[in-house]
Amino acid sequence: MTSAADTRWDLEVRSRKMSRWAIVAAIVLMLGHIGAALVLRAGGDTGVNLRVADQIAIVCVGVVVSGSVLLLTRPRLRAGASGVVVRNVLGEKSFGWDQVRGMTFPQGKPWPRLELPQDEYVPVVAVQARDGEHAVAALAAFRELEQRYGGGVGSAD
Repeated sequence: MTSAADTRWDLEVRSRKMSRWAIVAAIVLMLGHIGAALVLRAGGDTGVNLRVADQIAIVCVGVVVSGSVLLLTRPRLRAGASGVVVRNVLGEKSFGWDQVRGMTFPQGKPWPRLELPQDEYVPVVAVQARDGEHAVAALAAFRELEQRYGGGVGSAD
């Protein structure tokens, strides 16, 4: 399999709603931490000795928390002639078309899963039910590519 940098992808999908909500949440969290840092020392003489370092620490905690929330913007599905790459929040996995047995969307689940040999699967967080038509179009495009590149892979293990 070739590296992701020199591969042309026929399909690249990211969740629209989850990315938007994650960005908004990260901004709100960061503003909340900045606001807390600004008013931290405004209470007058309460007996607690708070310094500028405490304010900086609260902003740094806000950066870490906001950055963690922004990890939710990472999920991506790529498919092309060389195979399928699924990137979820913390990891990325590549599969050749010879390993892919299809993509199913179990009823009631928030995202589909890439079916692999021997009853294994990988969740595809980049395609979410709450994205509606965007998710339907992504699955249709994936199945078209599976027909083109998959070579009629069956469900036999």
